[in-house]
Amino acid sequence: QVQLVESGGGLVQAGGSLRLSCAASGRTFSSYAMAWFRQAPGKEREFVATITWSGGTTYYADSVKGRFTISRDNAKNTVYLQTNKLKPEDTAVYYCAASLRAGIPVTELQYNYWGQGTQVTVSS
Repeated sequence: QVQLVESGGGLVQAGGSLRLSCAASGRTFSSYAMAWFRQAPGKEREFVATITWSGGTTYYADSVKGRFTISRDNAKNTVYLQTNKLKPEDTAVYYCAASLRAGIPVTELQYNYWGQGTQVTVSS
């Protein structure tokens, strides 16, 4: 069982940056692939980025590639999402998720545990 708590969201101007954090409980955090998804108002939740259990491999949605960076610290049971050059279309609730799947899971169904989300609002 893993519990996930996101933090770091807020209001930022276009072009700005935020660092999102996701703190996980449980001794087996390092066994999970971790990801960030987001859901904008009136839209379905979408994949943003994922990182393997070791941190050795990352994968990004095309819409954030080159602007966002996912990382993890297994000693702190925490995964991060550094968001740079933010755009108004990045406005969404950002969710952290954990998966026991091998490889690079990118769909919601492949993730076993979810946090409650943190709001990111980018003003133009």
